[in-house]
Amino acid sequence: MRDVIPDVPAPDRRAFLKYSGALGAAAALSSSLAACSSGPESTNDTGTEGGRNRTLTAVIGYGNDGSWDPTQTASAFCMAANNHIYEGLLDTDPITREPYAALATEVPKDTGSTSWRFTLREGAKFHDGRPVTADDVVFVFDRILDPKTQTLAKGFFASWLSEVRKVDAWTVELVLKFPFPDGLSRLTLAKVMPKHVFSRPGAWDDAIKGLAVGSGPYRQTAHHPKSNTTFEAFADYNGPRRPAFKKMNWLTIVDAAPRVARISGADAGAQIADNIPYANIRQLTASGMTVRGGAGMNNLFLMFNTRHKPFDDVRVRQALHYAIDTGKMVEVALKGHGKPSSSFLNEGNPAHRRAKTVYDHDPDRAKALLKEAGVSGLKIDVLAVNVSWIVDCLPTIKASWDAIGVQTTLSPQETTAVFTKMDQKQDYQVVAAASNPNQFGLDADLIMHYNYGPQNLWMGYARWADNPVARKLFTDMDRATRESDPARKTAMIQDYIDVVAEQAVLYPVVHNELMTAWNPRELTGIRAQPYPGINLLQAKWI
Repeated sequence: MRDVIPDVPAPDRRAFLKYSGALGAAAALSSSLAACSSGPESTNDTGTEGGRNRTLTAVIGYGNDGSWDPTQTASAFCMAANNHIYEGLLDTDPITREPYAALATEVPKDTGSTSWRFTLREGAKFHDGRPVTADDVVFVFDRILDPKTQTLAKGFFASWLSEVRKVDAWTVELVLKFPFPDGLSRLTLAKVMPKHVFSRPGAWDDAIKGLAVGSGPYRQTAHHPKSNTTFEAFADYNGPRRPAFKKMNWLTIVDAAPRVARISGADAGAQIADNIPYANIRQLTASGMTVRGGAGMNNLFLMFNTRHKPFDDVRVRQALHYAIDTGKMVEVALKGHGKPSSSFLNEGNPAHRRAKTVYDHDPDRAKALLKEAGVSGLKIDVLAVNVSWIVDCLPTIKASWDAIGVQTTLSPQETTAVFTKMDQKQDYQVVAAASNPNQFGLDADLIMHYNYGPQNLWMGYARWADNPVARKLFTDMDRATRESDPARKTAMIQDYIDVVAEQAVLYPVVHNELMTAWNPRELTGIRAQPYPGINLLQAKWI
């Protein structure tokens, strides 16, 4: 028998909520808990019981101090954590990205329909004990689709989803603008959040800081920015991914050396770690750890400020890409675990086609393009994130640009600092950073719209959205979204990716493999992801 939940006030609307800086991290508190702490209680195993009741300790190579709002965040740490805390109507397998029923009872069979109806799983509860209802589902989708509220998730839904209607207390209907089968896998990006919690004044700001109340198998128990976040199994969870660990402690350690140290040796303090440096693979394997890689969309990209001369000139942007010795970067910095970009999409993507413009190492062509653009004596300060593998790649960029007469300075900083400058619209020349749209899915339409679009966050950073070439590109992208024939749609995407490659406003230099290490004597069911973070929903103790 289902309980009846009274209505609660509608949420306050925000004109704009700050993104997490696209690669950010997280902060503060959970309302289902007591209070937030300003510092770590402990970054060690907090479990006092042995055996299967001991605490699983994970080491994440990304910050936990970015936005935790599921409708906003692109933070590697926070997205990975939210996948354990929240559920969508459908969720997807972390590797194949095939959708499965999560809060909904089944996956729609007619994928070509313009109406999908979902019944909620009976007995589903939020971590504060309140039942999940249709009002909660509509509440989240209303936020995502609200034209007055700018969210990251809007870019994944607004082009094809018209509205979400409440049918009854436990049933919702999604009304599509046109048939869009790829939308099923995107429903995992609309995490269902309790209306009675997040409709309160200021609650969305609290979500950015770390307020996390979901219906998933794990609930957040403590959150200490720049240190660690802890979880415990949710006793009332009755969904398809049952929790196998009584408690979890996720440490954020961005620097490579201490991250590896935490999982190394006989006294290792963690059972699993992501973002393993390539130089440490042999060491960890020799010590008995399993180290596996996932090759996907993960990339080092360059983004140019097109309002800062001479980067408004496509020839200058192309020249700087042609100058980079990507073969050396793959060999030296990535230890062979990567490939120079031959398209915006990685070569393993089903929609990949070699672009008409490929930036093979060609310093003579780079010099000729700079000369043609009338540019000499160029000095560049590269604003870069301090993600460990990006830092390893930066010397190759400097050496390559210095070699063509471009005086180059490297300025690596914390990821949040870099994108705070972007959010504040501070002047810059070139940003070098890491990105992986595979966090959101595999379909090429999603990947390209994550990076390009008239209201897109990245295009705001690049100051390019009002360029005539950009406006034509965005029109072509939207036309491809609406194309119903899969083969024709793929061809249209490949064609506009040729434009993206030629313009090189925001474009990958290399795609690389992400490495995950774990102790096979303690854990089973682990699969290395081709995007940052970890997924422990099918893992368990040995």
